[in-house]
Amino acid sequence: MTRLKMMSAIAATTVAALTIALAPVAQADHHEMDSKTAKLGEKAPDFTLTDLEGQEHTLSDYTKEGKFVVLEWFNPDCPFVVKHHAKHKTMYELARMVEDNGGVWLAINSGKPGKQGTGMDRNMKAVSDFGIEYPLLLDETSKVGMMYDAKVTPHMYIIDEEGTLVYAGAIDNDRSASTLGDTNYVKKAMNEHMAGRAISISETKPYGCSVKY
Repeated sequence: MTRLKMMSAIAATTVAALTIALAPVAQADHHEMDSKTAKLGEKAPDFTLTDLEGQEHTLSDYTKEGKFVVLEWFNPDCPFVVKHHAKHKTMYELARMVEDNGGVWLAINSGKPGKQGTGMDRNMKAVSDFGIEYPLLLDETSKVGMMYDAKVTPHMYIIDEEGTLVYAGAIDNDRSASTLGDTNYVKKAMNEHMAGRAISISETKPYGCSVKY
């Protein structure tokens, strides 16, 4: 074998070995990316965000404590958020129900700084005006909103005690900015879950204002 042929053979063998060695890494990276996207029936993406008082909240900390978690995407200047916070007390009443049953309710504002309804001052005023008693988390990089594919405010999610996403969608079945629906999907799902039954409607089309990414 000539020196040139020998070098070519060694190079081919090296490339093949590297391809085999790197394949599991590529697959692992792909799996890691998939695991960061919220999917019904699968483990919800973990996150840590800070509330308006500077306290950090980590999703997995709550589920490790055996708590189910409700996420509410929030924008204080969205008429559909105002509908459920000011015109009606939908969120207040449901959050009380969740907390009374050992769960956790978290609101998340994923708007980029400078967009509608963003900023510490605006959201602190909203907490006062709306009488919000649960944590409001700022996601100014929009990372968490995009992981959950949150499209509108309010976009609602329920995560069970095992960390599995069991509901995603609208708060209720009336898409107007004033009238409550005759079916509150989140309340229905929570009642079924707390009763140990399967959630009969686990996904609905959300309505509201677009998240201000």
